[in-house]
Amino acid sequence: MFWTEILTALALVLIIEGMVPFVGPAKYRQIVAQMAQLSDNHLRTVGLVIMIAGLLLLFIVRG
Repeated sequence: MFWTEILTALALVLIIEGMVPFVGPAKYRQIVAQMAQLSDNHLRTVGLVIMIAGLLLLFIVRG
């Protein structure tokens, strides 16, 4: 059961990540180009904020 939940979560991440370039490929390309210009520390900070937001959402939904 544990692996089923992990694979389900991974499948949902892939679906959501794939929606953005599918719906707006030009805007997605522009966003990726802007992200490529950011410093490593800035990207790490953005990644950390996204992870914390995901964790908080997970605790709210599952709690």
